[in-house]
Amino acid sequence: MPKAPIPDIWEGRRVVTAAQMAELDRRAAEEFHMPTLELMERAGRGVAERARAWLCAKTGKPPERLTVTACCGRGNNGGDGLVAARHLRAGGASVHAFLIPPRTEGGYPEEVQRNLRRALESGVNVLQLAEDATELDRCLAASDGALDALLGTGSSGKPAGLIRLAIQRMMRSAKPLIAVDIPSGLQPDTGHHSGVFVCAALTVALGLPKRGLLAAHAQKNVGELCVVDLGYPPQLL
Repeated sequence: MPKAPIPDIWEGRRVVTAAQMAELDRRAAEEFHMPTLELMERAGRGVAERARAWLCAKTGKPPERLTVTACCGRGNNGGDGLVAARHLRAGGASVHAFLIPPRTEGGYPEEVQRNLRRALESGVNVLQLAEDATELDRCLAASDGALDALLGTGSSGKPAGLIRLAIQRMMRSAKPLIAVDIPSGLQPDTGHHSGVFVCAALTVALGLPKRGLLAAHAQKNVGELCVVDLGYPPQLL
């Protein structure tokens, strides 16, 4: 039986490739003066709102009794995760954020650095992930759910190193995972993976849904799907 094709429209929104999304972000910044920091704030706030509502519904707990662990990568997806962690903390949740260490002495991109500072100031318990993942395991075990903000649509290849470790520990925890934009390890255009991947209970796509999220074979990775409106001008959509 042939698989259902990936739709071009999902719930009234255009379904895009990673390249199309990157071009949309570029035009938003250059033509409409929407800086990355502003988009990151909108994305993270939207993720937090949807994660909070979803976890409260699943656990029966009020927002201030939730405990959430966020695993954040080095790039903009990790920045989105840090913003979400801050907004979850502002709503009363206990939040731990594990950050993948930067590759170079230059550290994280400016937008990620700024949101790291804001997360710390808001009371998020921020830690750097280490090869000994005992602390991550402990936090995951005590959490109602976890945010997967490790890899976004700009990543390629098989997850390795500490990112691979974080994916494995999140999956082993058996906690409900909430993916930021796309489950880590999933190819955004095809929905295929290379063997190391997140199976999310909820995926919060940012701006527009990516093609891979709608592939029939990717549904076990995507779980429930919703989209955060980032306020792009209609001309771009």
